[in-house]
Amino acid sequence: MSLRKGGFTLPGESGYEALTLKMAEKWGADVIRDSDGTELSEDIIHAGYGIYSTVCVIREHNEWAKQNPDKLQQTFLCTEPLVAVPKEDGSCSVTVGLMADFFEEQFRINDGAAAMKYWEVWDRTSNAAVDRKDWTYDSQAGTVTVTSALPWHKYTVSFLAYRIWEEISMYNHTTNHWDKEHLMQIDPRYPETQEYLLGWMKDWCESHPDTTVVRFTSLFYNFVWIWGSDERRRNLFTDWGSYDFTVSDRALDEFAAQYGYSMTAEDFINQRRLHVTHMPGDAKKKDWMTFINDFVISFGKKLVDIVHAYGKKAYVFYDDSWVGLEPYNGRFSEFGFDGLIKCVFSGYEARLCAGVDVPVHELRLHPYLFPVGLGGAPTFMEGGDPTTDAKKYWNSVRRALLRCPVDRIGLGGYLHLTQGFPDFCDYIEKVTDEFHLIQDFHAQGKPYGIKTRVGVLHAWGALRSWTLSGHFHETWQHDLIHINEALSGLPVEVSFLSFEDVKAGKLKDVDVLINAGFAGSAWSGGDAWKDDELVEKLTAWVYGGGTFLGVNEPSATAGYDTYFRMAHVLGVDEDTGARICHGTWSFAAEDPEGLVPEGAEVVGKPGRFLTDGKARVLLEKDGLPVLTVHDFGKGKGIYLASFQISDANTRLLYQLIRYAGGEGVTGLYMTDNLHTECAYYPGSRKLVVINNSGQPQKTGVETETGRREVALEPYETVFINL
Repeated sequence: MSLRKGGFTLPGESGYEALTLKMAEKWGADVIRDSDGTELSEDIIHAGYGIYSTVCVIREHNEWAKQNPDKLQQTFLCTEPLVAVPKEDGSCSVTVGLMADFFEEQFRINDGAAAMKYWEVWDRTSNAAVDRKDWTYDSQAGTVTVTSALPWHKYTVSFLAYRIWEEISMYNHTTNHWDKEHLMQIDPRYPETQEYLLGWMKDWCESHPDTTVVRFTSLFYNFVWIWGSDERRRNLFTDWGSYDFTVSDRALDEFAAQYGYSMTAEDFINQRRLHVTHMPGDAKKKDWMTFINDFVISFGKKLVDIVHAYGKKAYVFYDDSWVGLEPYNGRFSEFGFDGLIKCVFSGYEARLCAGVDVPVHELRLHPYLFPVGLGGAPTFMEGGDPTTDAKKYWNSVRRALLRCPVDRIGLGGYLHLTQGFPDFCDYIEKVTDEFHLIQDFHAQGKPYGIKTRVGVLHAWGALRSWTLSGHFHETWQHDLIHINEALSGLPVEVSFLSFEDVKAGKLKDVDVLINAGFAGSAWSGGDAWKDDELVEKLTAWVYGGGTFLGVNEPSATAGYDTYFRMAHVLGVDEDTGARICHGTWSFAAEDPEGLVPEGAEVVGKPGRFLTDGKARVLLEKDGLPVLTVHDFGKGKGIYLASFQISDANTRLLYQLIRYAGGEGVTGLYMTDNLHTECAYYPGSRKLVVINNSGQPQKTGVETETGRREVALEPYETVFINL
């Protein structure tokens, strides 16, 4: 049995009462919850536990949705480009099937008059909209014909479509092979929908007297997930931070009335790229995000107020239909939520949850109690190994929790699946014990941290604290998500700055500033680097003693004498092809300070070269500099060609930060085995040492009371009194 009861949320299941209560005791649960597709029986509800009840505000109303099909949520879709081939008589037209490329179970064309005024046909060859008189729509065939097409030009149609199958339900349905009715999602933008939902919320609260916490499965608008008609390319587009699914003809009309200008289909379609979160948002997108956020807060608060009026607490699940919540925009507290729940695969997601201004922070751990996991790999079925999965996920989350605590943890899914995996059940018991001990240490004071303060610079700034736009497994290719993951468990203070923050003087609060990402991305900055004031402020800050740590294509933008605008600080630039005939500086890679730990791996990127020969090359790859240090005034420019998460690379990043801050490569409360890490809590005089690997490790830690030697089993946590 767990050392202590409390702070754990258990997914219960009707029909498995004995199992539910047994596992609640074993894992020290104080709360039992339902899940999508499960119910709690009276025996479970009245067993003396707190009860979380899950509500999905927008997808549990099929009867009402069928009666109000024009109140379903929508999105803009854009067809694949078709080339206009001239006919033998010299005429030229092109007919586009609107739904040819899309999953018909997910979308239905909205060809109402209010919607069609926002439809657009584009000549993608000329990059110009086609005049409305030059195309026709056939509602029976679901096609648009460009009647006077230019020969050999490409054409697309952007149109509004109703979303007729709620995407999370769609995913769960197909993953778990459910044979039941598809759930639709209704749009609360309409007054009729709001009236219905307010009444529904009151009725729900009255019919669930035993519920202590209403767990909103987010609120109104999903992240964007567009499925295609061909199963070989089912996933056409996914973006966990996109606002494309918030659009509707009514919303567009209301936006125009409020902001004094109209959004167009192309403002969302963006040359078929959509406005992916990985790209900097333009002024129109930022206006639209504010517009949606205003609405989500105003109507969301009305639902929360109803829940509170019935004496219940209201928690919100950050994932799924989270768009518009924006927990880091400074207004999240206006909702009045009592808690935030975040599903976590990784440490940076745990830090995201922990830092939100809300009374209770809860993590939903992985693996979910589902038969299969993401990508279809088995979890709780033959061939699955949920215990190893749980160890790996907890390993990442544990690093973050050692730095910043949360209040609760729990699981989701179908509890009966654990019956064939007793070792998994034993391991989760161990996790709950570790969680409580870490909580206790935090309660007696903050953990030890170094003095050097780290800032992460990108277009979204604090709005996207600790995240980019999705889960770690879906954004693995981005250097910054790997950096966030490494930072999440390091003993450093981390803040997230926008380019406007730099100009506003917030660099005074950081010692090392990280800018990482590919050119043109929100993370590198794109056109933000065309601002001379930004370059001036950052250059002066480094010259005065700061460190600019650039990764991949930091400060990259075309149109200047250097591709990296901060090349004069970094001592490194990128040749995009214009300098093929230019000579380059020769160098020898040397690391006299011992900054690069054994096993650190930095992937080389083509075209990198030294600008003035003064940068010291610590690592090279195939004759290219991949890690350099360049002195600039009292400060430094450090360049990394790439960053991928690993034990060695995490240690490399930490040592670079320490070095930049003048704290030395090694120091107190730092393990000498890079596969291990530690956290020290001065208030309780507790030292926690963790093994981040799947192999046994031995490590030493220098403390203020002397050196400690520790042996750890795979993924083990050891607690030491100092």
